[in-house]
Amino acid sequence: MRKPFENIDVEEVFAGYSEPVRAALMKLRALIFETASKEGVGRIEETLKWGQPSYLTPETKSCTTIRIHEDNKYDGDFALYVSCKTSLVEEWRQVYPTLMFGGNRSVHFSLKGEFPIDAVRHCISMALNYHSR
Repeated sequence: MRKPFENIDVEEVFAGYSEPVRAALMKLRALIFETASKEGVGRIEETLKWGQPSYLTPETKSCTTIRIHEDNKYDGDFALYVSCKTSLVEEWRQVYPTLMFGGNRSVHFSLKGEFPIDAVRHCISMALNYHSR
């Protein structure tokens, strides 16, 4: 079931994506909420940071901010971003060397081919728990 938007600004950003990118980002958004509910990190706040849909845990403050957006820089079609001040992307590189990374702040995905859902779920889990580990 699709979680309704609580923030109109976020909903408007999603509406501005091309249909294929929007569909992929909606699946990634759902995976963030699903993973958060299983991790017990508290309420997820959905907002905009740098014009990108962003996800925080305001009560527990357990996560580093997770952002998702279309990919305008690397060879993917959409991406998941975290703070470049975390060690997360380096950790992800070690565990998932076949994923496509952008520097020390993002992992990028193509609309073509299979989406690595288990790997991405694990990456999201690590980001959601970053400050509590």
